[in-house]
Amino acid sequence: MNTRTNGQVSTDGGRLPRSEPPPSSQKPAVRPRGEGTILVTGACGRLGKQVVRMLHRERTVVGVDRRPFPDKPKDVRHEQVDIRRKKLKDIFRSEPIEAVVHLGIMHNPRVSQAEHHSWNVAGFQKLLEYVAQFDVPKLVVLSSANVYGPQPDNAQFLTEEAPLLGGARFGEIRDLIEVDMLAQSFFWKHPETETVILRPVHILGGVHNAASNFLRLPTIPTLLGFDPMVQVIHETDVVRAIRCALAPGKRGIYNIAGPDPLPLSRAIKILRRPSIPVPYSLGKVVLKRLWSFRLTTFPAPELDHIRYVCMVDDSRARAELGYAPQVSIEDTLKSVDADVR
Repeated sequence: MNTRTNGQVSTDGGRLPRSEPPPSSQKPAVRPRGEGTILVTGACGRLGKQVVRMLHRERTVVGVDRRPFPDKPKDVRHEQVDIRRKKLKDIFRSEPIEAVVHLGIMHNPRVSQAEHHSWNVAGFQKLLEYVAQFDVPKLVVLSSANVYGPQPDNAQFLTEEAPLLGGARFGEIRDLIEVDMLAQSFFWKHPETETVILRPVHILGGVHNAASNFLRLPTIPTLLGFDPMVQVIHETDVVRAIRCALAPGKRGIYNIAGPDPLPLSRAIKILRRPSIPVPYSLGKVVLKRLWSFRLTTFPAPELDHIRYVCMVDDSRARAELGYAPQVSIEDTLKSVDADVR
């Protein structure tokens, strides 16, 4: 019987998925490794392209994305498919899929909540259905440390057992939390599939996400009286973590962090950008007004990320996945200005 611990699904009295498989009355069949295809959803995003280019040198790769992929490697098969459509099933039928890497999460806060839910949740449910139906041995899901949420009473470093409170003030995170929870449930219901959930901290680089866009601003706003410690990770270190997660025998939830954390003020100094401190109440009002006129890409709830701490403990990933970041904090921060397309 399932129980809930800290808002997360568990079946063993509160312990969350780690590397040990859940108990099963019947030993699952094991498919031979190294011969099947790896399917990557969200393959046309900046991170997806890096994952595809890393994997195709060693394995057969199918990239799934409804966007075009004109610069794909020649030996990569690109299926321009909406993951909510039944055509996705034909890909699983066409060849043996050994692993699925799910990166196809919609993060655009301007898209309607209904579209967000349809793409992120309904689409992921369909993907999980096919992973189970076609006995895929490995599933890697890229979640985010943002599911924990910046909170005034957060512990200094959050473990994988911390409650997922990111949606309390920021509704757009709720879908990501639901995807994370669906993956946890799938872990327990389908022990024959090695399910790995990765929760990286703020990803920096050529990606167009809130953290990278914020640090690209010519003048970076800060909040009066707040200078939180922050954790960031270079996009290539996230790709390395995904590669570690694909290794046979790895399963569970893992926080993924970059170099040692540092104060936001120090990060701004490394970037050599001017900053302007504003009161929180004023910043919130101004940001809401700018958002309504489409003059900013940052909704007001994002202010909590430069007000409160949300740092994670990645010791489990280091010990069990053999993961460790390789890009320095200086290079990670400066990557927001390099090779942006």
